[in-house]
Amino acid sequence: MRIIGIDPSIRSTGYGVIDVQGSKMSAVAYGTIPNPLKRPPESCLLHIVETLREVLRRYQPEQAAIEKIIFVQSVRTAIIMGTARGAALIAVAEAGIPINEYPAKSVKMAATGSGAAQKQQVGFMMRVLLGLKQTPQSDEGDALAIALTHARHAAAHRTL
Repeated sequence: MRIIGIDPSIRSTGYGVIDVQGSKMSAVAYGTIPNPLKRPPESCLLHIVETLREVLRRYQPEQAAIEKIIFVQSVRTAIIMGTARGAALIAVAEAGIPINEYPAKSVKMAATGSGAAQKQQVGFMMRVLLGLKQTPQSDEGDALAIALTHARHAAAHRTL
């Protein structure tokens, strides 16, 4: 099974594609979709959709996983995060790929064994678990961890 994990953000959306064969997982590709501060929000959203369309076309994942909306104290931040998440969901839905959502705590737990892990710990564990040569950037590591979470969740439900 090939899974794409997406960590949405208006300025730096992370994506990670993994292959799963039994209990073995390997990274296929990962990266970020950067949006400079000067770029207006609507252009950022379009850039996220267009780039994810290309990533989906290139790597042909069968499943997608995305982080669930987290609680934020600022309404403005919640709206901005929600629009970035919406842009990612549109690209995946257009491709006809099933979408699965996981809370950040579950992702951290699956990646590190602790629901309170820091971003650096998540990235380091993705390096170890997926056999990467270097630690991915934080948004890339989070996206790989989201894909890994879905792989583990799917495997657990197949064995029931």
